[in-house]
Amino acid sequence: MGGLSARADRRGVGPSTREVIAERVDRIADGVVSLVLVTPDGSPFQPWEPGAHIDVHLGGQYVRQYSLCSSPDDLSHLRVAVLDVPGSRGGSRWIHGNVRPGDTLEISEPRNNFPVRDSRKYLFLAGGIGITPIIPMIERAAEAGKDWHLVYGGRSRGSMAFAERLVGTYGDRVDIVAEDERGRMDLAGVLALPRAHMLVYACGPGGMLRAVEDLCMGWPPGSLHTERFAATALGPGSVAEPFEVELARSGKTVSVPTDRTILEAVEDVGVRVLSSCRQGLCGTCETTVVSGEPEHRDAVLTQDDQDGGATMMICVSRAAAGCGRLVLDL
Repeated sequence: MGGLSARADRRGVGPSTREVIAERVDRIADGVVSLVLVTPDGSPFQPWEPGAHIDVHLGGQYVRQYSLCSSPDDLSHLRVAVLDVPGSRGGSRWIHGNVRPGDTLEISEPRNNFPVRDSRKYLFLAGGIGITPIIPMIERAAEAGKDWHLVYGGRSRGSMAFAERLVGTYGDRVDIVAEDERGRMDLAGVLALPRAHMLVYACGPGGMLRAVEDLCMGWPPGSLHTERFAATALGPGSVAEPFEVELARSGKTVSVPTDRTILEAVEDVGVRVLSSCRQGLCGTCETTVVSGEPEHRDAVLTQDDQDGGATMMICVSRAAAGCGRLVLDL
């Protein structure tokens, strides 16, 4: 989530927030700035685990999700790294253009949609700013004496945040693949043979993650864990269909047309739902499905969770084709 895009709608009910101070704002790579955030009174942040992210509220216009890349063992500060994405919806550009040391920002408490399961071995795959959630995972794996390896790809060494620090700290456990030196990451070679007792954690652009998913089809179920920069797009030929949603607790039924989301439809009838990114990225609006088949379009739930159909992210997901009615615990 080093640069996840998500437009905030002020009608939504957001998670609790707190003020922080940008103690340091450093350019750490081409197009990447690091923000070191502290509390105004110097008190520690609440504990968090590798893979966690925070919402950052920007200029009263946007909410963006950024993965924490500081150490979960040091709660004196939080650190995020932000890539300036050309053609983005404005969040990264706003941070690069406006945030200075000493500025006050509003953030959420850390939340984790990308937790690390215990394993004997780990393979970490990072593309570009996707290195951010991987850094605390590596630290935790190293502390625990686990067998692990990182393959980190980017356009050039100058564009790859934390690359030199990772190599200096961990040596040959880290494989830096700069495209202008070695070409793209050889994912087929890295993932060719499934390995027993190994989990794969991958974060990066959509094309990279699609390739990783295809190559991990032959690995044991549950081996692969990913985090995306964007929710799932509709496939070729896919058409959004209208459907109805019954709100089990509220006793209301709402129609969801093709150009509205479930979240927008339930808000229209006065039902307030906790929400933040409204793009299927943060997990805040996760809602229990009482009956019906959802079509999942989020970037939060694992494949097993999506297949189970017990919950859905109502900011982007819809009723599956042919399922004209969902019943939700709202």
